Amino acid sequence: MSRLDINTPDQAQMVVDQLYHDMERRIVASGPGLCPVDMSLNFLTLCHAQTCGKCAPCRIGLGQLATLMRNILDGKGKMEDLDVLEETAQDIADTASCTIGIHAARLVLSGLKGFRDDYIEHITHNRCLGNMEQPVPCVALCPAKVDIPGYIALIRAGRSDDAVRLIRKDNPFPVACGYVCEHPCEARCRRHMLDDPINIRALKRYAVDTAGDVPQPACAEPTGKRIAVIGGGPGGLSCAYYLSLMGHSVTVYEKQKHLGGMLRYGIPSYRFPRELLDREIDSILSLGIEVHTNCTIGEDISFDEIHKNFDSIYIAIGAHNDKKAGIPGEESKGVTSAVELLREIGDDNIPNYQGKNVVIIGGGNVAMDVTRSAIRFGAKRVTCVYRRRQVDMTAQAEEVEGAIAEGAVLMTMHSPVRIESDENGNVTALITQKQLTGEIKRNRPSLMPDEVEETRIPADVIVEAIGQGIDINAFEVAGLPVYRGAISALSNSHLSSDSMDDVFAGGDCVSGPASDFAGPKGPPAPVPAGKVAAANIDEYLGFNHEITVDVDIPDAGLDDKTPHARVNTTERNADERKKDFICIECGLTDKGAMAEASRCLRCDHYGFGIFKGGRHSKW
Repeated sequence: MSRLDINTPDQAQMVVDQLYHDMERRIVASGPGLCPVDMSLNFLTLCHAQTCGKCAPCRIGLGQLATLMRNILDGKGKMEDLDVLEETAQDIADTASCTIGIHAARLVLSGLKGFRDDYIEHITHNRCLGNMEQPVPCVALCPAKVDIPGYIALIRAGRSDDAVRLIRKDNPFPVACGYVCEHPCEARCRRHMLDDPINIRALKRYAVDTAGDVPQPACAEPTGKRIAVIGGGPGGLSCAYYLSLMGHSVTVYEKQKHLGGMLRYGIPSYRFPRELLDREIDSILSLGIEVHTNCTIGEDISFDEIHKNFDSIYIAIGAHNDKKAGIPGEESKGVTSAVELLREIGDDNIPNYQGKNVVIIGGGNVAMDVTRSAIRFGAKRVTCVYRRRQVDMTAQAEEVEGAIAEGAVLMTMHSPVRIESDENGNVTALITQKQLTGEIKRNRPSLMPDEVEETRIPADVIVEAIGQGIDINAFEVAGLPVYRGAISALSNSHLSSDSMDDVFAGGDCVSGPASDFAGPKGPPAPVPAGKVAAANIDEYLGFNHEITVDVDIPDAGLDDKTPHARVNTTERNADERKKDFICIECGLTDKGAMAEASRCLRCDHYGFGIFKGGRHSKW
């Protein structure tokens, strides 16, 4: 008999490990609309199975919680069961010996607090509070509610032009979305249960790249109504687009030299080529939209004058003011903001960073855009400073990895302390303090200074990319409701005050900065906000126009649904792409697009989608 053996996993453990992996996939792919009580019971049951069973709170208490929840789901629950459920869960959280039991009880407590109405609905009516109004996960998570399975099916059928027409029904910026969308739709793609989510954004780009010039649909008969849109970014232009299709006369007022908002003044051309943006905007304007650029409200024209001359107004001014870090030395020469820098780039005023040390403060997508742009401007060294961990950065992982591949230095866990300057006031360095992670609060670790010396980072240019503000002074003076530095409006774009029922507002100037095609976890994106505003302005004016498209969607087949690896796009070599502003991403080939499109499970036909007909053909 040997004293020791080399441990190797047995067959049972290998199968269990695979089950864990499969369960992880299913959890990730859980779509919206599922019963939260049922899901909580399943999570609790898993937690119960993971406990050691040594202490009574876990061994007995978690089982009692599961029994109570199961009775509620079976229609046997009583209102007093909620109190018992809460008291038992709290006792377990206070007395369990290990973290497994404590957090299992907290899971139940958070559910009782977060969706108590669902528990009550099960007890009183023996049914779920939720519904299946939009059960197709990718469509539900698309901010604009674009018919994703529909246009993927059209791409697979070789009908890219029809795919673009279908996208435009809900999103007038298919080209921009195909290049820079953060694709929240992919997060819950049911394909994840098999292998990997479908590369939806890449397929959209393939459609717009291969469709050619797709004419805009005809506008409805003129209504005689005039609407002013203040702000020529994606939100304002989206609203103007749909109002024009409805037959209304639209005039756009834009503060900057060019239209496009953050699509032009926030996204560098290496991500979204400027000529494609111009082409898309020209296509939207072809509907007969009047435009006034270089027009500042409160200076070139008053809000009252616009209010007097139009039947309705939509305000979509975005968030184009910069924010400061609030550290000493910010007034030094050479310190600028990401907003200011990107605005200059958008107007083709390219800075000269040859041979300079450039430091960027921030960890979001804007910080990455500035970091990668500075490299292309010839900077000697580009350093991105972020006070948290890399995993905590709000920038997309591929953007961070791309910046590092192009030569940027990423300094995480360093908090800016002050800015040094010389006798002439020119910036010379950024001083930072090393940070340590602390207690997790609101799902993010808190920070504390480490007991080490400060770090000096030489700098000729410092760019602060720490957020954006909203320029609302002219609108506040005009009497519009304002709350915490933003225009106060409801989810239907109506102002929160009844004093101006003909004025609507939406996008970043209401909800705070978001990407143009944001996901469900962030603020509402400008494009869907413009769509919502157009529908409600049309109704306010006494109409009920419908936006639809006459595209036949190919029938769903019975394809083999065996696992198939995701087809990813590639990027140009880092050594090559960092020298220019040519688009860095290589789109899908014909063969790659067909392979990726064929992976769609057609949830608009199979699964819950069929219960509601699978799609909304109009709005």
